[in-house]
Amino acid sequence: MDNKEIRKEKKLLLWSLINSFGVLLYVFVISRILFSAEKIFGKMENLWTPFAFLLLFVISAAIVGILFFGRATYLYLDNRKKEAVKLLFYTIGWLFLATVIILAVCALV
Repeated sequence: MDNKEIRKEKKLLLWSLINSFGVLLYVFVISRILFSAEKIFGKMENLWTPFAFLLLFVISAAIVGILFFGRATYLYLDNRKKEAVKLLFYTIGWLFLATVIILAVCALV
């Protein structure tokens, strides 16, 4: 590997870490909202609460999809397919590692 390839690899690792951190942060914020939903919004007494929850779910899927697949899709469409696949797998790896750490912390607490 030459110096240019090493820089590309480091850049992919950094972007995958940033993407994964964005997903983790977003999921944490939404989970905090859902954890306190009854205190914040009250009990579900009409159609609007589940409607709002489903809208939040759809928006969350779109945001996480962009964080997860956005840059990889851009790279793929820019004919940098090998980098796109690496970025995708690096992002999956970071999220897997974060999941294992969070589950370990939950098991210990």
